Amino acid sequence: MSEAPQTPGQLDHHVEGHVGYVTFNNPAKFNAVNYDMWCALPIAMRALADNPQVRLIVLQGAGEKAFVSGADISQFNTHRNGDASTHYNEATQAGYAAVLDCTKPTLAKIRGICMGGGLGLAINCDMRMASADSKFRMPAGRLGLGYAFEGIKRFTEVVGTANTADLFFSARIFGADEALRIGLLKQMAPAEAFEEIVNAYVQMVCENAPLTLAAAKRTLLEIRKNPHEQDLAGVQAMVDACFTSEDYKEGRKAFAEKRTPQFQGK
Repeated sequence: MSEAPQTPGQLDHHVEGHVGYVTFNNPAKFNAVNYDMWCALPIAMRALADNPQVRLIVLQGAGEKAFVSGADISQFNTHRNGDASTHYNEATQAGYAAVLDCTKPTLAKIRGICMGGGLGLAINCDMRMASADSKFRMPAGRLGLGYAFEGIKRFTEVVGTANTADLFFSARIFGADEALRIGLLKQMAPAEAFEEIVNAYVQMVCENAPLTLAAAKRTLLEIRKNPHEQDLAGVQAMVDACFTSEDYKEGRKAFAEKRTPQFQGK
């Protein structure tokens, strides 16, 4: 295991086994994301995506009170006002894109508050799991903020047009049970069992063949593109590589021997 030091007010990332963790570490402000954290997010995502040991990337908030409560509003006057807002918006969009376009599977581990920019980050992950006491909100309408086309488009992909309209038009707070019902969450778990349930799922994913995971993720990325931009040949090449891999031999052998396969990613 290699772990980065945990520094309040910053974004940290580290690796445990086959799992890469990105931690929004600003608990005094319910893990609100400041400008420096937005700028650090693409760097952290790239480092974990490029690490051959990593099979899954988990985004999480420090502590138990919040995943991410949104953008750090204390910076609105300095970073989201006038000309400075252009640089801030570019940093946030780069952060969202780094999560959405990541070549490794991603999971948002949501505990507590998940609102505004936090909900935007979670929606850009492949999967979302939350504790039953989590609270969600998209408060842009209460702040007078415009939301970018790609951001709203992503919401419609996950929860549909009608639910997206409701979340943005009402700016209301809703619970994990509703988030599960509308398809925002893959799973909701009791707060007292949340860590155990998430860890079991993470372990299940990481036991699978890295080349298969990579090919499936590449397919999901290409599906989101316009048909004339899709690299179907590239996807097929990754699928073909699975069938000629040592892992495929190991998978068949392990299945016949009724044991857990030991994949090496080659």
